[in-house]
Amino acid sequence: MKRWLAAAVLGMSLAGMARAAIDTYQFRDEAERERYQQLTKELRCPKCQNQDIADSNAPIAADLRREIFRMLGENQSNQQIIDFMVDRYGDFVRYKPALSGRTWLLWFGPGILLAGGFVVLAVIVRRRRGQAAAGPTELSADEHARLAKLLEKERTHD
Repeated sequence: MKRWLAAAVLGMSLAGMARAAIDTYQFRDEAERERYQQLTKELRCPKCQNQDIADSNAPIAADLRREIFRMLGENQSNQQIIDFMVDRYGDFVRYKPALSGRTWLLWFGPGILLAGGFVVLAVIVRRRRGQAAAGPTELSADEHARLAKLLEKERTHD
């Protein structure tokens, strides 16, 4: 029984390795291979989200790699291939989306938030310095009387 169990586990693990096949494409020259590698590194897997399609084992990433290879065979430019992928999957498919009206917040939002943080910090520091320079403020007669009353109440409770 143990042998059958071991054989089943081994068979399942080998079946999993067979699914993770490596793409083997024949390129015309080294320049085309470099373009393929550059494009697959630049495009994000729609399923994995934080992996480029070169490193992803998702079926959709394999389809995208195959599509890129096909388009390279048709002598399409890198920009044509990227535009096709963006039209199909949206700006999300690019790790570095183009600067446009839809993506300006993505590009400049962190800088704007950082600058806003520095402005708030500067305002807080200036106010505190202004208060420290003004020195302690004097209490009015009403405030003195109220403070004395509170202190007297505290002493009587002890």
